[in-house]
Amino acid sequence: MSELVEPKIEDVSSIKKRISFEIPWDDVKHELDVAYQKAGKTARIKGFRPGKIPRNILEKFYGEDAEGEAVSNLVNRHYWETIQKNDIAAVSQPRIEQQGIEKGKNFTFTATVEIEPQIEPVGYTGLELEKQSSAVTADELEANMQQMRQMFAVLENGDEERGVQSGDFVTISFEGALAGEKLPELKAENHLLEIGSGSFIPGFEEQLLGSQKGARKNIEVIFPENYQAPHLAGKNAEFAVEIKDIRVKRLPDLDDKFLKNFGKYASLEELRADIRKRIEEEKKRRLDAAFAKLISEKLLEKNIFEVPEVFVEQQVYYMVADAHSKMVSEGMDPKKAEELATNLGGHFREEAAKIVKTTILLDKIARKEAIAVTEISYAVSLREFALQRSQDYETLRKSLEKDNLVENIRGELMNRKTYEFIEAKANVTVREAEKIESGDAEK
Repeated sequence: MSELVEPKIEDVSSIKKRISFEIPWDDVKHELDVAYQKAGKTARIKGFRPGKIPRNILEKFYGEDAEGEAVSNLVNRHYWETIQKNDIAAVSQPRIEQQGIEKGKNFTFTATVEIEPQIEPVGYTGLELEKQSSAVTADELEANMQQMRQMFAVLENGDEERGVQSGDFVTISFEGALAGEKLPELKAENHLLEIGSGSFIPGFEEQLLGSQKGARKNIEVIFPENYQAPHLAGKNAEFAVEIKDIRVKRLPDLDDKFLKNFGKYASLEELRADIRKRIEEEKKRRLDAAFAKLISEKLLEKNIFEVPEVFVEQQVYYMVADAHSKMVSEGMDPKKAEELATNLGGHFREEAAKIVKTTILLDKIARKEAIAVTEISYAVSLREFALQRSQDYETLRKSLEKDNLVENIRGELMNRKTYEFIEAKANVTVREAEKIESGDAEK
């Protein structure tokens, strides 16, 4: 066989290489001969015995197949040999360009492949960061206590003389018209509406305030410009409304009787302590996620680099699948959910690229700083995870191994340890817990 021409390797970009090959005709001829020999053993052509079919006949009937197999073998062998020999960290399947085999001439082809970005992470120590305290404020605790009262509220008949007030539940019948034309989609009987909920067209609920049971009112409103029904958006409408019933929401007092709803608290102080713990755990998870996002943003500002498209596409796929799963779990038809989730793919791309870049950066930092997840730390974290989910440790461990999710968990732990390392090396200002708005919670 002829001496091979050394492949030419070019950098198309920081994440893409193009490799040009030229395979001598003697090697190509040998590969074609092998392909025809293989075809000749199984070929069935009238008038010839298997294995005894002349080459020119085989070329007439099986030429395209034999050439295709020869090209495939040549491309695969020389591409993979070159990748391994030159330590090219390919992360995608190569894009092959070739013009086929021409008798008596060397066979040429190019392979363009994406590679893992080779970066040296910088600026991950000494970051100026601000972190909010996860301590539970009195306002947060009180707001949650009021929410619990809301959960056990009851609706009672109001005083006959009492007009509608914010927070009341009214049963109404209404019929709406545009420019005097009544529309069936604007008509309803015995509709239950919470006044102040904002669930109706802006201005509708406010105009019912003070009205008594049995009252009839004409209400004029303007539909929002971005209203979901285009034929109503921005239009003036008039509604004829009858108030059929008024129910007043009564909240239970925070006393021993209220505690009986739970059956596990001996005192209000014990209930408050449990609620405080749950608020703090949830708040810490939320703030930790926000803090990790802040670190990621700082890292991306200081490290500008490209990422392989195959990584971004893979992340988009995960995000679309997650969106689809959530839609289905909320009751949407699976086919409709698939359509909507797929259409969101383009909107996910920018965020997907950020996630990929952050993942690569964290991995490079972990390697540089020799951060590792030991078997002990993995087991400890898994036990904590099992405890949070009220699962048996061994059952959870075997389930993760069965579903090939161990590396995913290890990856999450590695990211967490890397974030902790960056935080430890940063200048962190802790901001006091902010007061929260208690919304419509009643005291």
